Amino acid sequence: MLRKTLAFATAASAVLSGAGIMLSAGPAMAQNEQFIPRLVYRTGAYAPNGIPFANGAADYITMLNERDGGINGIKLSMEECETGYATDKGVECYERLKGKGPTGAAYFSPLSTGITFALTEKAPGDKIPLLTTGYGRSESRNGAVFAWNFIAVGSYWTAADIAIQHIAKELGGFDKLKGKKISLVYHDSPYGKEPIAALEVRAKLNGFNFKAIPVTHPGVEQKSQWLAIRQDRPDYVLLWGWGVMNSTSIKEAAAVAYPRDKIIGVWWSGAEPDVIPAGDQAKGYKALMLQHGAGQFAVHADIEKNVYAKGQGVGKDTFGQVLYNRGLIDSLIGTEAIRTAQPKFGKKPLTDEEESCGFENLNLTAARIKELGFEGMLAPIKFSCEDHQGADQGRVHQWDGKEWKIISDFYTADRKILDPMVAEYSAKYAAEKKITPRDCSKEK
Repeated sequence: MLRKTLAFATAASAVLSGAGIMLSAGPAMAQNEQFIPRLVYRTGAYAPNGIPFANGAADYITMLNERDGGINGIKLSMEECETGYATDKGVECYERLKGKGPTGAAYFSPLSTGITFALTEKAPGDKIPLLTTGYGRSESRNGAVFAWNFIAVGSYWTAADIAIQHIAKELGGFDKLKGKKISLVYHDSPYGKEPIAALEVRAKLNGFNFKAIPVTHPGVEQKSQWLAIRQDRPDYVLLWGWGVMNSTSIKEAAAVAYPRDKIIGVWWSGAEPDVIPAGDQAKGYKALMLQHGAGQFAVHADIEKNVYAKGQGVGKDTFGQVLYNRGLIDSLIGTEAIRTAQPKFGKKPLTDEEESCGFENLNLTAARIKELGFEGMLAPIKFSCEDHQGADQGRVHQWDGKEWKIISDFYTADRKILDPMVAEYSAKYAAEKKITPRDCSKEK
């Protein structure tokens, strides 16, 4: 299936402000540049988490330009647009940037499940891919229905399933889950609500008692929620927070003497900004990993040599942190989709529709991941028309007061549980939106 082209763009200047490093657009792009917009939040309640991700994403694109001259001679141009994690601002950024560059935006990374929900309504009409690395609509794995969504590496249903698997392992087996109490403290938004369906399925299957406890944006007030937890004393608490909510949850857990080693955060609740503000109270806290953790790998040496040694780059103070590394992975997947599409469409700025074809044919093997400098950060990913997620693995790490320590091997989400959910929910969405699912057998 051919889709209208997307472009790529790199921010040309970095301006330091009290809110952090701000990227702004440079001069008009050349006709031989690929434009990539970036929706970011470097200000507001979610900035401590949004900044390192944006830094990693930007530095990787700069590195490709400086080291390789872009992708096969096509320079990458990037422009950031500040959303503050607000859905309406995200939609405004999308509308402003979607047609920029010689061929339009190559793809969008919304960095917000709420913005993703809104753009899912718009992307099919504009034929623009949405890259949602580790977030977004869980049912969008079904590419036959969600032709323009690519929920790369893992969904929130993946995360929920892996979290329950880890709890079962700690308890000594799935049979030990029966009768246990597991609570979910979640950001009251599309993001936080996403795992509920999967956890309800698991609760019914494994016999544990499940309770969902919402926290109002931005999450700085949680006393009543944690008093309820103190009274109920669940065996485990899953945390689906973002921004300042995460460290607040850890502090409130300490205040009611809830053991931090019985809290498992999703991979958006398991980075340095989530634990450092809580100090010693965060010791023992666990979180899922979107495959990768903190640390420096071969790609970081390339960035040091080709970006920072030249006085460029925006993320030195977050270099190698969990979310910085996730930003690297996000840009890696997007740019490798461009590289994948070029042999078919030519070494030129691709349209968004051509870029979508690159996503659907992306196959990041272990050998290719090593070649790119991401060995140890990422397991193989393979998209197809049917599968817009491409991977199902995750690990668990634990904060020891100074750094994250990996404490598990890879878990693989149970497709026997999740695939029927993907089929059911995507079918409902297709019926609501009057979408005729693609016949993927005819597009191979």
